[in-house]
Amino acid sequence: MDPLQEKRLLMTRRHFFGLNATGIGTAALAHLLGRDLLADNAVKPMATGQSGEGGSLGIPHFAPKAKRVIWLFQSGGPSQIELFDYKPALEKVRGTDLPESIRKGQRLTGMTSTQDHFPMVPSMFKFGQYGKSGTLISELLPQTAKIVDEICIIKSMHTEAINHDPAITFFQTGAQIAGRPSMGAWLSYGLGTESKDLPAFVVMITQGGGDQPLYDRLWGSGFLPSKYQGVKFRSVGDPVLYLTDPPGFDREMRRQYLDALGELNQMRLKDFGDPEISTRIAQYEMAFRMQSSVPELTDISKEPDSVFEMYGEDARKPGTFAASCLLARRLAERGVRFTQIFIRGWDHHGKLPTELPRRCKATDQASAALVMDLKARGMLDETLVIWGGEFGRTVYCQGRMTEDDYGRDHHPRCFSLWMAGGGIKPGMSYGETDEFSYNITMDPVHVHDLQATILRCLGIDHTRLTFKYQGRNFRLTDISGEVVTKVLA
Repeated sequence: MDPLQEKRLLMTRRHFFGLNATGIGTAALAHLLGRDLLADNAVKPMATGQSGEGGSLGIPHFAPKAKRVIWLFQSGGPSQIELFDYKPALEKVRGTDLPESIRKGQRLTGMTSTQDHFPMVPSMFKFGQYGKSGTLISELLPQTAKIVDEICIIKSMHTEAINHDPAITFFQTGAQIAGRPSMGAWLSYGLGTESKDLPAFVVMITQGGGDQPLYDRLWGSGFLPSKYQGVKFRSVGDPVLYLTDPPGFDREMRRQYLDALGELNQMRLKDFGDPEISTRIAQYEMAFRMQSSVPELTDISKEPDSVFEMYGEDARKPGTFAASCLLARRLAERGVRFTQIFIRGWDHHGKLPTELPRRCKATDQASAALVMDLKARGMLDETLVIWGGEFGRTVYCQGRMTEDDYGRDHHPRCFSLWMAGGGIKPGMSYGETDEFSYNITMDPVHVHDLQATILRCLGIDHTRLTFKYQGRNFRLTDISGEVVTKVLA
């Protein structure tokens, strides 16, 4: 029997009314649900304009300072006390317990909640003043010290999560529970892409230091169409999985195959109207174009020696943080909207005096080089660079404390990060903490505030970038968030 005829004979009344766009079932459903059925619940119409190809109508809401973001995410929680938040008074109280009047019964992790004592420990590393701004920076970050007049250090960050996964998820999606769209997905949805040959959102995970897992949902699209999720670039083999044609399957055959597959998908789209079918069509075409654009992007052989001197020799080694930073600059040059580099190894519950310098050495030069490189190419004014982790570290020691060894637990109450470039005021520090770097005393910045500020630099009102899902208008900053206007240029 003809399979199409068989399908017609087996079709139930429910299937018939569900598939028939002009049937009674659809008409009745439209009448019951009203015009919202085809309005807010649907994906917003896309348009090409100021926001780039695929951006949402009406965005940007005002003139943007930045066109793109490069986020250098230091996963694990770098210690603000050792890097940015200088606290010399701690020398006088070394080994004494953190006063209860400071801790105020605040939440502890399971790793220190059973400790009888909370001995405070000062940083073993020296600080110095650098730049015209006289910013205090640790000796562990000599290259970052050279760019202090280009960056804004926020010392009063705080978050609601105390453990790694919910804290990282909160930074990436605005919620501690998995399932929401990531920031890169929100920006892809709102602003679209400047490049036709590369995705709007690219993610790289550096090799080594893998003390905490990083899940693909951290750059996922959540309830947004999957076309907005991040594309992970690998350092081994093909940069993107399944991009290379199999043996015996040339580019002309691939084009013919995609054309035929596209026709079939268009037929299904006409029948069902599922936006994920549109996503599938678009992603097949993007993959076809990436077969040419990605090899060119990742070929760094034509970069001059001066670039490798700037980023460090590790930039020649795929998978290193330095190589990822160099690739981030090349992605920015080619119009990629959001690039995120994850580097792990900052979770120093013990052996901090030996492990922290290693992590700083792996990241300091390339982080500073990226800022200087962008500035030299006239791109820093339009590129927002962010450096930081999901929370900070406690002033008290976790576990056994000796003259030359100690560790610090997670601390969400205050921590530091820095921003540079598009829309950010350079050469300044913002926010203050108490003498123990335990509580914020001036200008607190919540994670949602930071997210709102990033969107503001990109010309987006964070309260208006929304998507209706399950009857509610969701946004990256949930129901809070205030733009930190004092750090804006």
